[in-house]
Amino acid sequence: MSNAFRELLKKVGSGNHTGENLTRAEAATATKMMLLGEAKPAQIGAFLIAHRIKRPTGEELAGMLDAYEELGPKLQPITSTRPAMVLGLPYDGRTRTAPISPVIALLLAAAGQPVVMHGGDRLPTKYGLPLIEIWQGLGVDWTALPLAKTQQVFEQTNIGFVYTPVHFPLTNAMWEYRDQLGKRPPLATMELIWCPYAGDAHIVAGFVHPPTEAMFRVALDLRKVPKYTLIKGLEGSCDLPRDRTAIIALSQTPQEIERLLLSPHDYGITTKNVPLGTTAELLTQIQGVLAGQPGELMQTALWNAGFYLWRSGICSDMPSGITKAAELFTHGAVAAKLQELRQAIKIC
Repeated sequence: MSNAFRELLKKVGSGNHTGENLTRAEAATATKMMLLGEAKPAQIGAFLIAHRIKRPTGEELAGMLDAYEELGPKLQPITSTRPAMVLGLPYDGRTRTAPISPVIALLLAAAGQPVVMHGGDRLPTKYGLPLIEIWQGLGVDWTALPLAKTQQVFEQTNIGFVYTPVHFPLTNAMWEYRDQLGKRPPLATMELIWCPYAGDAHIVAGFVHPPTEAMFRVALDLRKVPKYTLIKGLEGSCDLPRDRTAIIALSQTPQEIERLLLSPHDYGITTKNVPLGTTAELLTQIQGVLAGQPGELMQTALWNAGFYLWRSGICSDMPSGITKAAELFTHGAVAAKLQELRQAIKIC
């Protein structure tokens, strides 16, 4: 098997003049061989860094997603009139700006929109604050749930979290390579658009560099994903920025993309991102938002919630989305959803 992998490594690692892109099938094979340990450690390290230098294509990302679909876990479809919104966020977390995604997940679920998230612990290369720690700080510990129990929680609350160290242990061995190489490999790009949900899904992913958006679109179109939203978000997340115009791509049809430019100033939102302090400070700020208290993180929550309520079809436009979000916070619906989620996990 290592000889077969060597041929794939030669294609991506032969330099500008003789190197080649992998086909979708070859990218799927290479990904499976790395996850299953069929390639030798030296080959895996060489492949990951060579592929990063070469840069992946959309077709290669589609192949990697094929491998994850074959080997990875999936939450099963739940009864809903809306596609589950799958939020793709960098697994290595946040270091500069305060994350708001768990709050948005709670709000969307309270409004009837199913949400799926995925990720693990503090991971290379950034070792930033991951979603799982924020959830734990809110009294929601996803780490001890087998996938069947997570499915039950998802069905009861409209929120599911695929915790990869437990639910997809084949990926665990890859993190040592990422740490030793010191750079994100293309697998990290692919994970942003991975969909661990077997039902009708709406993929939401963040990106930093414009070429990444183009790769995402090719990969998702090849995999015939009908609905997706791509956001030039904070630290590569799908959190909308407040210090600049948000650049967003919305799928309409397989051949049509709408480009959306959203300025927070136009919607009465202050134009300053909330810096990330300690985890304890963030959790205190989040508790204030859940209690409906005004503040800078509430501005971030309203800005993001207004967009996602509109994009999910719950509200007809951004202003009504922001108004509805404010009502859900001040009337205690989001805090009640958190309590429901805590109780559901406790029972499971």
